[in-house]
Amino acid sequence: MALRDVYDVEAPKKAANLSVNGDLLAKAKELKINLSSVLERALAERVAQAERELWLAENADSISSYNDHVEKFGLFGDSARTF
Repeated sequence: MALRDVYDVEAPKKAANLSVNGDLLAKAKELKINLSSVLERALAERVAQAERELWLAENADSISSYNDHVEKFGLFGDSARTF
C-alpha cells in the first residue's frame, strides 16, 4: 500500500511536540536521520494497520456470514470452472 492511499501526501505540514528518548535522538541526529520523514512513514504504516483492524472488526459479521455461505453452497462460479 502506497502512502498516498493512507493519507493526503500533499496536505500542509504541521508542527508537533514529541518526547523522544534522548540517547535515541542523539544517535539519529549523529547519523543524519530525517526524523520527520521517519515518523511520517511509521505513522502512516500504523494508521493503515489501525484502519485495516477497524474495517475487519466492523465487517466481521458480514465476512463470517459470507464464509458460512461459501462453505455451505460453494462459490458462485464453481459450476462453470474447468479446473
